[in-house]
Amino acid sequence: MTDEPYQVALAEGYQISTERSRLEPLAIWAFLHRQSEWAHGIPYDVVVRTLEASLNFGLFSPDDEQVGLARVVTDYGQFAYLCDVYVLPEHRGRGLGRALVAAVLAHPSLVSLRRVALDTAIPGFYEPFGFRPLDTPAQHLERLRLAESLWPAPPGDG
Repeated sequence: MTDEPYQVALAEGYQISTERSRLEPLAIWAFLHRQSEWAHGIPYDVVVRTLEASLNFGLFSPDDEQVGLARVVTDYGQFAYLCDVYVLPEHRGRGLGRALVAAVLAHPSLVSLRRVALDTAIPGFYEPFGFRPLDTPAQHLERLRLAESLWPAPPGDG
């Protein structure tokens, strides 16, 4: 595990960074809470806690605005879970999502892990990176609670 920020320069002046101080929790929450299918309605304090406990890859525009994220939950020895991967709609179509996933998988603390897992509704996007369906799905269990039961929408929030 390395404490040094990991930086990747991309075309058109975009950059990926694990530097925690560059993250914009309010912007991340705004996307997850309002636009994502997987965390719709998530409270701000939950987003802050997850960011604090994760290895985060912020995607930044040429003017240093945060326009994407990939979050990794890991033990740094054997396992990582890739989640909350997004690029804001107005920045899509430039290969930034692929660059973000490639940067995660190339991070020095993650390259030698035995397993990197994710949940996705778009498997075709991840297959070029070596992700595939589970060989033995019956050997993998999950305990799932619906977000609606965990994150009631605040009054007046749409």
